[in-house]
Amino acid sequence: MELTQRILNGDVRAAARLMTMIENGDAEARGALKSLYAHTGSAHIIGITGPPGSGKSTLVDRLTEELRKRDKTVGIIAVDPTSPFTGGAILADRIRMQSHSLDAGVFIRSMATRGHLGGLARATNEIVDVMDAAGKEAILIETVGVGQDEVEVVGTAHTCVVVSVPGLGDEVQTFKAGILEIGDLFVVNKADREGASRTATELEMMLHMAPAAAGWSPKVLKTVATTGEGVASLLDAIFEHKVFMDERDLRKKKGRARSERVFVALLQERLTARALERFERNGGMKELIARVADRTLDPYTAVDEVLAKIGL
Repeated sequence: MELTQRILNGDVRAAARLMTMIENGDAEARGALKSLYAHTGSAHIIGITGPPGSGKSTLVDRLTEELRKRDKTVGIIAVDPTSPFTGGAILADRIRMQSHSLDAGVFIRSMATRGHLGGLARATNEIVDVMDAAGKEAILIETVGVGQDEVEVVGTAHTCVVVSVPGLGDEVQTFKAGILEIGDLFVVNKADREGASRTATELEMMLHMAPAAAGWSPKVLKTVATTGEGVASLLDAIFEHKVFMDERDLRKKKGRARSERVFVALLQERLTARALERFERNGGMKELIARVADRTLDPYTAVDEVLAKIGL
C-alpha cells in the first residue's frame, strides 16, 4: 500500500492522514495498521501524567527540546478533553509546542478523548504504532490530567512520569492509591515555588514505604519546566529506567502485556458489534430494552437471552 510505504519512509503527511482516518473510524485504516504492525516495537514510550495545572505541556516541550539535542526523533501525543460542541480536542493548538512545529524530527498530534475514560483517547495505541513505524525513537504521551483515571497510561507507556507541583493543597492527597503505583519517576515541577522541597520529601517518604516494583526504586526529581531547570536530569533518569528495563527484558514483557490488552479490546469491540448486529437482524432489540427499562426483565437475563438467540 502506498500510504504505508510513505509512512515507513517518514512521510509526515501520510502519517497524519492515517491518524485522522483512525480517529474517524475509517475502515481503510485497519488495512494500513495491519501492514505497519511488523515495523513497530522499537520506540520508547513515555507517559507524562498528573493533575491539571502541573505544567505537563511545558515539561513535554522541554523534554522534546532535550531529546532533539541528543539527536533523538520524537513523537508527541497530547490527549485533551473533548469539546462538548465540536467533539474536538479543546487544547489542540498546543501553543507552547509551536517551536517544534517546523522540526522534521518531531511529530505532534493532539487528540480528543471523545468520551473515553482513563485519560487516554480510544485510538492512542494505534497512533503510537503509526509514530513508531514512522521511525520516532521516543514517543511522549501527555494525558488529560483528571486524577486517578490516569492509571490507564501505565498500560501503554514503558516509562511513566507522574508530575505534581507544590501548592495544590494537601500534596500527599494528590497521589492517592493507583497514582503512586504507576509512577516510575515522580517530578515536582515548578520547584521554584515555596513548598517544593516539602512535597518532594513527602513523596520520597511515601515511596519508601511502598514495595519496589520489579527491583526498580522510583525516583523523585525537581524541575522548573519554564526555564528548563532539571529537565536534562529527568531525561537521564528516563533513559536510566529504559536501560534497567532492557537489561531485565521488562520492556518486551510490558510490550506483550500491551499487545494482550489491545487484542482483547479489539476482540471485545468486534464481538459486541457483530452480536448486536445479528440480534438486531432477528428483531426484538427495542422490545428487549423496553422490558429492561420497565423492570419486567433484569439486564442480566436480557444479556443471556441475546447470547442464546445468536448461539453464544
